[in-house]
Amino acid sequence: MNGPDPKLTHPIAETAAVCFINNTLTRPNIHVGDYSYYDDPTDSAQFERQVLYHDPALGDRLVIGKFCAISSGVVFLMNGANHRLSGISTYPFHRFGQGWQTVAPSGDELSYRGDTLIGNDVWIGYQSVIMPGVKIGNGAIIAAKSTVVNDVPPYSVYGGNPAKLMRQRFNPPQIAVLERLAWWNWPIEQITACLPAIVAGDVAALEACAASK
Repeated sequence: MNGPDPKLTHPIAETAAVCFINNTLTRPNIHVGDYSYYDDPTDSAQFERQVLYHDPALGDRLVIGKFCAISSGVVFLMNGANHRLSGISTYPFHRFGQGWQTVAPSGDELSYRGDTLIGNDVWIGYQSVIMPGVKIGNGAIIAAKSTVVNDVPPYSVYGGNPAKLMRQRFNPPQIAVLERLAWWNWPIEQITACLPAIVAGDVAALEACAASK
């Protein structure tokens, strides 16, 4: 056995609270890797409801890697949430038309921040908010109820509002090894065989397991 079928919508037979996200997507600008899941006791298959202000005209993408754990209530705000800040009023008059469309802002007036990129093996805690254009590195952890406004380095723990560095999970040489090994891209048979090392905190053991396969 090599774990659950990544094509299952609900991979845990006893509950529908956990959903492999990529089997539920309908929007072309959301991309999620295998085994990344959303955990929500209300309706886990409706992950796209958590991606707000995603205006197709802007073309920004939400990209989430493999083996990510996304907790209930996590929200991704996309670039369509931005309002013009350069004027007296921030009210989006142009969106209502009827003669107001003449004051539509240009793209550079809306602080467009590009794609939102979530790495692999990222854990995002309960009711956190990820702001537009944020990039979260591999192996990072976002504490519950955090608001992430800036990029998060790999294998770091961020929390608060705005989220700030709480600690590094590993030292820089260890992080370099983990980034090089990129275990999430291995064949699933190799991942299964190396699971004891993957779930342990011994980077050398994981490196040894990778070399033995």
